[in-house]
Amino acid sequence: MSGRQLLIRTIVLVTAALGLNYIIWRWFASINWDAWWIALPLVLAETYSLIDSLLFGLTMWRYRQRGEPPVPPQGLTVDVFITTYNEPLDLVLTTARAAKAIEYPHQTWILDDGNRAEVRAAAAAEGIGWVTRSEDWKGMPRHAKAGNLNNALLSTEGEFLLILDADQIPDPRILHRTLGYFNNRKMALVQTPQVFVNVPESDPLGSQAPLFYGPIQQGKDGWNAAFFCGSNAVIRREALMQLGVTRYVTETELALHKALRAADKVLAKARKGLEPGQQRMEAALDTVARDVRRVRRSLQRGESIADVTYDFQQRVDALARSLVSDDLAALHAELSSIEGLALDGFNDAVRAEGGNLAVLDEAALSRLSARDWSPLGAVETVRVLIESVNADRAGEAQAIMPMATISVTEDMATCMRLHSMGWESAYHHEKLADGLAPEDLQSMLTQRLRWAQGTVQVMFRENPLLQRGLSLVQRLMYVATMWSYLAGFAALAYIAAPIIFMVFGVLPVRALSTDFFSRLIPFLLVNQLLFLVVGRGVKTWRGQQYSLALFPVWIRSVTSAFGNVFLKRDLDFAVTPKTRQSAQGTPWHLIRPQLIVMTALVVAALIGVVRVILGQAELLGSIVNFVWVAFDLLIFSVVIEAVRYPGYEAWLAEQNRKGSAR
Repeated sequence: MSGRQLLIRTIVLVTAALGLNYIIWRWFASINWDAWWIALPLVLAETYSLIDSLLFGLTMWRYRQRGEPPVPPQGLTVDVFITTYNEPLDLVLTTARAAKAIEYPHQTWILDDGNRAEVRAAAAAEGIGWVTRSEDWKGMPRHAKAGNLNNALLSTEGEFLLILDADQIPDPRILHRTLGYFNNRKMALVQTPQVFVNVPESDPLGSQAPLFYGPIQQGKDGWNAAFFCGSNAVIRREALMQLGVTRYVTETELALHKALRAADKVLAKARKGLEPGQQRMEAALDTVARDVRRVRRSLQRGESIADVTYDFQQRVDALARSLVSDDLAALHAELSSIEGLALDGFNDAVRAEGGNLAVLDEAALSRLSARDWSPLGAVETVRVLIESVNADRAGEAQAIMPMATISVTEDMATCMRLHSMGWESAYHHEKLADGLAPEDLQSMLTQRLRWAQGTVQVMFRENPLLQRGLSLVQRLMYVATMWSYLAGFAALAYIAAPIIFMVFGVLPVRALSTDFFSRLIPFLLVNQLLFLVVGRGVKTWRGQQYSLALFPVWIRSVTSAFGNVFLKRDLDFAVTPKTRQSAQGTPWHLIRPQLIVMTALVVAALIGVVRVILGQAELLGSIVNFVWVAFDLLIFSVVIEAVRYPGYEAWLAEQNRKGSAR
C-alpha cells in the first residue's frame, strides 16, 4: 500500500467516525421536537449527506491508478461507432475524419439515427461506413441512442467497438492506449475521460467533471465497478452479445412463468363454475392443466421456449377443435376487449416498459383471472396467454437488445448488467478525445435532466441492491451514483432551516451548544480534507455548487422517472444540443426557482438583522444562520454566472478584446 493510499484510508476512517458520532448525537440528543416540522427534515437531510459522504469514502478506499496501459495485440478487428441524430453535418464529419485517422486498423461507421441523405452522401465520399435503422424498426419503439447502437450491432462484425458521440474527436492513439486491457479475457469495457475543449477556465456551466473523471472513476475501478459513460469507451462485442442473449432468454422465461401463473388461476376459476354433468368440459380443463404443468417441467429441463410454447399451443388448438365446431371469432373478440391482454395491448405494455418482456400487464392479468369463463373460454384464454410470450419478442424491432433500453440513458444499466454477469471493466485515466460541452444554460439543463432521469429510472427498475451477480461493494458503487440524485430533496431542508430561524426564531436543534459545534465542525473540516487529498489540485468547487444549485432539476428527475416507471407516464427524451439554443436576451426564467430561493434568503437575512437589533433574536444563533445564508447565496451565485454566459466563442472574443486593450 502506498503512503498516499494509507493517508486516504486514514482520512476516510476519521471522517466516518466523526460523521457517525455527529449524526447519532443529532438523532438522540439534539432534535427540537417542539419544531419537529423543520427539525426532522433537517436531520434527515444531514443523514442523507452523511450516507453520501460514507459512500464517497468507500469509493476512495481502493483508489486505483493503472499507469501505463498494456500493449495491444495485433490483428484485432474494431468498429468505431459515431452516434448521431440531428447534429450539424460539419461536426459529425470532423469527428468521423478523426475517427478514420485512428492509427490502429479499424472500420469507421456513422450511426445516423436521423437517416439523412446528406450524411449518407458525405460518408460515402469520405469512404466511411454509414448505418441507419432497418425497416424492422418502423412503427416500433426506437429506444433513442440505445436503439441506434443495438441496430448497428447486428449490422457490423468487429470484435471490439469504440463508441463516440458526434462531438467527441478521438486521439489517433485511442485504440493503442485501450485495447491492451482486453488481453484480460474477462475485460468487457474500458472507459476513458470525457474532457471538453470549449469551456472557459471558470467553467460557468460546470461541464468539466474532474472529480468524477478522475478520483471517483479510479475509486470505482478499484472495486471493478468503473462505469460506462456512453462515449469514449471501448467494449468487447462478445460481452455485449452474451448480455443481449442472456437478457432475452431470462426475460422471456419470466414472462412465460407469469403467464403460466395466470393460466392456473383461469383454469381453477373455470372448474369452480362447472355444472353437474359437464364431464367432457371437466376433462378438457384437466387436460389443459396437465399441459400447463408439462410446460413447467419442460422449462426446468432447459428445453427451448419456442418449441415448448409451440407444442403447447398445438395441443390446445386440437383440444378446442374437439370441443366446438362453430366459429370462435366472438370469443376472440371478447379476449381482445381486455386491455393489456390482446396482442396489441400486450405490445403497448411492452413498449411502456422499455421493451422488457418480463413485464406482462398485471392489471390485465388480474381482470382476466377474475372473469367467469366458460370451459372453452378458459381453454382459449390460456392459449392466448402462452401465445403472447413467444420467441419473436413481440413489440420490438429485434429480439436481441444488448444495450439496455430501460432508461433514457443506456450506459449505466448496460454496465451494471455486464458486471452482474462476471465481466470486468477498467478506467484508463488519460484524455484521448476532445469533446464539446453545452454552449448555454438551457442546453446544460437538458443534458443534466436526461442524465439524472436515466439514472433514477435504472434505480427504480433494476435496483442494484437487488441484482444477482454483483458483489456487495459493486452494488454500493452503483447506489452511490443513484443516491447523489436525491440531493434535491435534502437541499429543500438546507434552504428552509436558516430562513425559518431568521424569520420566526425557530431552531431545529435544542441549542447551539459546545456539543453541537465540537461534533459538526471537525466532521466538516475532515470531510473537505478528503476531497483535497484525493483531488490533488482538482477543482471541485463547481461540482459542489451545482449539487445544490440544480435542486429543481434533481427533484424533477426523481418525480418524472417515478411517474414514468410506476405510473406509465411519458418521459420526453431530448438530445443535448451541440449549438447555442438561447434566444437574444438573458433567459432568467430558466433559474426562476433559484432566484426565488435567493430572494427569500436575502429577505430572511434582513429580517434577521432587524430581529437582532430589536433584541428579539439570540445572537449566536443569528450569527450561525447569517453564515449559513451567506454560504447558500455563494452556492447559488453560480446560476447567475451560468445564465449570463454568452457561449465559448463570445467569451473567447471578449477575452481577446480585453487582451488587445491592454
